[in-house]
Amino acid sequence: MTKQQITEAIQACNERGDKAFVPYIMAGDGGIETLKETILFLQKVGVTAIELGIPFSDPVADGAIIQEAGERALAEGVTLRLVVETVASFKDEVTVPIILMTYLNPIIQYGIEEFAEDCRNGGISGLIIPDLPYEEVDLVRDAMTNEDIALIPLVSLTSPPDRIEKITAAGEGFIYAVTVNGITGVRDGFEGQLEEHLKRLKAVSSVPVLAGFGISTPDQVALIGSFADGVIVGSAIVTALHKGDFKTVEKLVNASKNKVPSI
Repeated sequence: MTKQQITEAIQACNERGDKAFVPYIMAGDGGIETLKETILFLQKVGVTAIELGIPFSDPVADGAIIQEAGERALAEGVTLRLVVETVASFKDEVTVPIILMTYLNPIIQYGIEEFAEDCRNGGISGLIIPDLPYEEVDLVRDAMTNEDIALIPLVSLTSPPDRIEKITAAGEGFIYAVTVNGITGVRDGFEGQLEEHLKRLKAVSSVPVLAGFGISTPDQVALIGSFADGVIVGSAIVTALHKGDFKTVEKLVNASKNKVPSI
């Protein structure tokens, strides 16, 4: 898939009256051999795209649940290269965009150009690097552009207007709007200015705006989704998959759709 297909998949959801739903999963949690089954299950229940996390020893943006999932994956010997190779092995069965979320160090260790080429050949169409600031994005931009890989930026609640304009102008695929100050994880509520923040982003962005961090219940999916073009759900999905609780996953996905949940 191309990076434009990420944007198009989100827009197609919105045109149907739905909101995009992007689950975050930790690659290799439960063993790398489970990755294909998990991705195809998520695809079947109607997700828009999949954010595929890479386990890392110093995950500064991750809360406890995702850190623990990463530790389980690392204990299974999962690496960035192994994930890319595994996704490539069943790419012809995947019909939704796959977006990798990885820290910068594993990409540098892999080799930036080689990594970008392998992603393209493996059917991966987007990349999120949470510890790569906007000012240093040129480190990887050319390599990703050459292979048609979207560099998806994160925008925080505390970003000033001029910085937001710069980040959104360079955004590809979608803008990842961080809904809380801090790390990922399940939360009971959100900052009072979140609706205004998301509206400001939508006003200046030429690509869709998806909200993520802390969204963990169907009600939150529906509420936060109403302010944005879609949502990203991580910790709640990781927990449900770890427990084999597939009904909870379906309920979360269905909450993004313009219908009463079927379960």
